[in-house]
Amino acid sequence: MPKVLIIGPDYFNFLPAVEKAFARLGWEASVAAYDNPIHPYTVWMKWRYKLSRHRERLQERSRAAFDAEVRARFAAIRPDLVFILNGDILENAALDHFRDNGARVALWLFDNRERLPRCAGQASHVDRLFCFEQEDVEWFRRQGVRAVFLPQACDPDVYKPLGLRPEIDILFVGNLWNSEKRKQTMLSVIRAFPERKIVVYGLYQPWYKGLLQWLRRPYKRIFKNCNVPPERVNELYNKSRVVLNIHQELQKSGANPRVFEICGSGAYQVCDANAYVRSLFEPGSVGFYSTEAELTACLREALEGDKGPQAASAHRTVYARHTFVNRIRTVLESMEEV
Repeated sequence: MPKVLIIGPDYFNFLPAVEKAFARLGWEASVAAYDNPIHPYTVWMKWRYKLSRHRERLQERSRAAFDAEVRARFAAIRPDLVFILNGDILENAALDHFRDNGARVALWLFDNRERLPRCAGQASHVDRLFCFEQEDVEWFRRQGVRAVFLPQACDPDVYKPLGLRPEIDILFVGNLWNSEKRKQTMLSVIRAFPERKIVVYGLYQPWYKGLLQWLRRPYKRIFKNCNVPPERVNELYNKSRVVLNIHQELQKSGANPRVFEICGSGAYQVCDANAYVRSLFEPGSVGFYSTEAELTACLREALEGDKGPQAASAHRTVYARHTFVNRIRTVLESMEEV
């Protein structure tokens, strides 16, 4: 049985989803997880990092410690493949070490390259580079690096229909703290539908970023201002008549994981449009908008009618084509060319 060592940041359910996908395709999978922005991100290290005037020095020590840890794991496992998600904690020398000792190395940029500046320099130290943004694929190709478009995916073990009764009219789940686009879009939805039950989960105004702003944050009943685990997210999707998806500002030519997770849960999705996301689904199975007026019209249509058949169509599409097993199968087919 071939063996894979999976290395990536320990957030949401991405690492377990990738591990299960490899296992279902006949691989013996092991995982080495790391924390961001510093590893390990214990309570003590969190405050030490936040208060330090030498953050880069702390990160260098963190990278060195993880480097030793992951090299030891590599030596013990002796994998045929090292599969890395982002890998911003890794030094190029570690990637070279894996390859020099008999493993092929694949890197999946699970975010926009502009948000992963260290990873861009790793491209020439791996056997295959995968990007979740089509624009990043083209950018790397212009640099002489062969890149493959590999969008994110759904984990059907987590995101699945539960048959729950809708209790929420409009739901949004996602981090708003660093996205003015998301904040303004949600405020426009709240103003347009004052009579509807709207719920927003995700960091909006963390207390540690300013106590006064935290106390004055608007719409406390709507903005829950906290993160929730994936299983709870799936439950919320199943309790919602419409789930709104808003990409981050840098996401322009790919799909964020919510595109697949919302439809995987069986909920009806309304999503900001780009050409790639539009191409994924049968016409009408997902609502798309490009302007505030289109968003309002799309939400109103969904709230006034039954979008169950459309949601079921999108669910079938995701389960057939856009699971982590689908993605890892693509990875393995591409690696055969190396």
